[in-house]
Amino acid sequence: MSVTAEKKPNQAAIGQCKGCENHDHDLIHELSKRLDGPWRYDQHIANAEGRPDLQQFWREVKQQDQAIVKTLKEMIAREIKDGCV
Repeated sequence: MSVTAEKKPNQAAIGQCKGCENHDHDLIHELSKRLDGPWRYDQHIANAEGRPDLQQFWREVKQQDQAIVKTLKEMIAREIKDGCV
């Protein structure tokens, strides 16, 4: 096959890994990103010493991220249980 006649890649398969669907990868990647948040928020809370309104904001954001982490873990567990399809 000539270089000009090469097959075009299947767009749906771009980025897929064998045995891992894109949506599974997305969930795991997002969980990884979100797990970094809570320790950062603790630093933000400390940096906002003397500013209770800012500290409360960072506490709320931390709680929201923790809830999202919990949901992501549940969704990943369900994907694993269902065979990661």
